[in-house]
Amino acid sequence: MKNGEFLELAKTKVAMLNNFASSSKVSSKDVLTVWYAKTLQNHKALLATPILGDNHYYEVTYNGDKNELYLDVYTKELNKCYKIEEN
Repeated sequence: MKNGEFLELAKTKVAMLNNFASSSKVSSKDVLTVWYAKTLQNHKALLATPILGDNHYYEVTYNGDKNELYLDVYTKELNKCYKIEEN
C-alpha cells in the first residue's frame, strides 16, 4: 500500500467511526494528520478531527505482513503546562 492510499483509507475510517458515534458529520477531507510514519511495509498515523469537544486522538496502523488495519481511539484526559526555567 502506498503512503497516500494508507492516509486516505485511515481518514475515511476515522470519519466513518466519528459519524457513527456522534451527530457531527465529518468527511475524510476534514480529518487532520497529526503524525505519520512508514517502516518497511507498515504504516502508522495519528489523526484528529476539527470538531469542538471531540477530545479524541485516532491511531491507525496498517500491518503489511497480515494486510490488516487497526484503529485505536484515545481520549485526551489532561493537558498541563509546566514552565521550565533556563539555567
